[in-house]
Amino acid sequence: MIDRLTVVRIMEATNIVDVVSEFVSLKKRGVNYIGLCPFHNDTHPSFSVSPSRGICHCFTCGKGGNAVNFLMELEQMSYPEALRWLAKKYNIEIKERELSAEEKAKEGERESMLIVNEWAAQYFEHILHDDVDGIAIGLQYFRQRGFRDDIIRKFHLGFALPERSALAAEARKKGFQPQFLTKTGLCYAKDNGSLVDRFAGRAIFPWFSVSGKVIAFGGRVLDSRTKGVAQKYVNSPDSEVYHKERELYGIYQAKKAIAKEDCVYMVEGYTDVISMHQCGIENVVANSGTALSYYQIRLLHRFTSNIILLYDGDAAGIHAALRGTDMLLKEGMHIKVLVLPDGNDPDSFARSHTAEEFRKYVEDHQTDFIAFKSDVLLRGITDPIKRSEAINSIIKSISVITDQIVRATYLHDCAQRFGINEATLIRQMNQFIRSAQDERRKEERRQEYRQNGEQAVVRGSAEQRAAAAAGSAEAQRARAHAVSPLSQKEQSIERDLIRLVICHGEEIMTVRDADDNPVSLPVAQYIAIVLGNDDLHFQTPLYEQILQECVEHIGEDGFRAEHYFTQHPDPAISKLAADMSVDVLSLPVTMQTESQRDAVRQDTEKLVLNFKLQVVEKRLLELRQEILANSRDPERMKDLMQQYRDMQIVRNGLAKMVGTSLVV
Repeated sequence: MIDRLTVVRIMEATNIVDVVSEFVSLKKRGVNYIGLCPFHNDTHPSFSVSPSRGICHCFTCGKGGNAVNFLMELEQMSYPEALRWLAKKYNIEIKERELSAEEKAKEGERESMLIVNEWAAQYFEHILHDDVDGIAIGLQYFRQRGFRDDIIRKFHLGFALPERSALAAEARKKGFQPQFLTKTGLCYAKDNGSLVDRFAGRAIFPWFSVSGKVIAFGGRVLDSRTKGVAQKYVNSPDSEVYHKERELYGIYQAKKAIAKEDCVYMVEGYTDVISMHQCGIENVVANSGTALSYYQIRLLHRFTSNIILLYDGDAAGIHAALRGTDMLLKEGMHIKVLVLPDGNDPDSFARSHTAEEFRKYVEDHQTDFIAFKSDVLLRGITDPIKRSEAINSIIKSISVITDQIVRATYLHDCAQRFGINEATLIRQMNQFIRSAQDERRKEERRQEYRQNGEQAVVRGSAEQRAAAAAGSAEAQRARAHAVSPLSQKEQSIERDLIRLVICHGEEIMTVRDADDNPVSLPVAQYIAIVLGNDDLHFQTPLYEQILQECVEHIGEDGFRAEHYFTQHPDPAISKLAADMSVDVLSLPVTMQTESQRDAVRQDTEKLVLNFKLQVVEKRLLELRQEILANSRDPERMKDLMQQYRDMQIVRNGLAKMVGTSLVV
């Protein structure tokens, strides 16, 4: 477990802009930075990063927080994983104490799988460079492919020994549990329970997530064994840490170059990516032969809106270039297509050209997608029916583009290219758009019906349980004395109060004491004193913890509540603080006007009174329930009625101070 002092060092060293920039392409706007939100399908930049506050926030979906919250949400990291990621980035040494058995269990299956994958990547790389067979077979293979040693190291390429249980045996020696070897897909179990290495005898290509975690592997049979082999490549199966439709090979090594160049090349295979890096072109990723998914497109869209599809010049390459393009257009990507000369793939072309030659070829030969599709589908077509089908396919692609000006431009070009009246193409496009909208509405209704059905089942079960409990005298007595959960209004008041603590806790407010003398107190201390005088507490435990911590630290030099809580080592507190500080303009005390400080004082006093009023209202409700439950006990009734009258007097006094009109 990471000690608190180390956590504080990590948080102090962290620059939120640096961290978010690893995953999202940011542009400076005023004192903040903006980019496309990585948490939802964002087409217009709504994700804001504040370096002064150390937080990020999406104004559309509401997600964000400090750097730890961001990593936990985006990369599905645990709290310790996010801290270790930041510590590694900022070269902070972590000294961890031994975890208890319970704490180890909480670390979770996912982290264990990532640890196994990390070890396996190092194991494969060690075999490649330090084992006799690895050097003679694996390293020789990569060098024959033309890969330099620095590029081999850059992509952490490796080699798996031919023995079918070599990795499994070594993993067990290191203490790794067999269940994680199978769950990651590194091994599979035979009927007798023995483990077999999935990648035995293959060249290894590790997959890295966008944050640099080893999540999967690809293994290639070497050249001498490829004849008659159905699968040259074997890839890790889907697991808790790897979903092939969500990942792109090379994204970790390419993300900075993609953001810098504002463009990404999409290729098919591992060696295409590696050869292009060696050529000097680093803004390249591969989908490794799988159909392009929305997850992958949105991952790329965080860094750029411009994509060049780079494929072989044969029929298979042309077909691959056409796959998934409608999804790219729908997601707002600007597509260019480059088909290489016959007999070339990106791997061979990159190895035979310099980066300057490669880029010049791209510039001279890249084609707009609509023009490319038109050329491919209409080339040599004279049959009117087939021609109309091809044109319909092209117009359907245009119909999914969300930018109306881009759509109109493409339609105008198509009208001239096809010799068809533009109005005819517009009508056809509108028909495609309406059909898509109808299909979306049908799907939404289907989902609504499913959800309503599930809710009805839940309601039915709850009503049955309630009916069974209603006949119980014990249940009736329990209801009479039960404390009801917080109402929406109570939750709102508590939340507004703790927002003041987080955003203005250290700021000084001047109030009057019982003798009408001015007294200056920090906001948090005033709230704690006034509530404490009546032995009142926040019913939300996290809020109570925040108030107490703020009061404890107020006397420290340079203490600012907002900074303290948004960078808090408890991710629940830092996330809450980040959410609350987004809507509040917290100026330093030296920059605040008297009217602004007075507004904070008025808000604090009013919210404290409202909080006390809600507590009293709740107590009145409880007393009414107790009176009904004790109607046959005269002595108890007398005591309860007196409490009720006293509480009404308190309630009316508070209501008068708040300015609320009540009927007694």
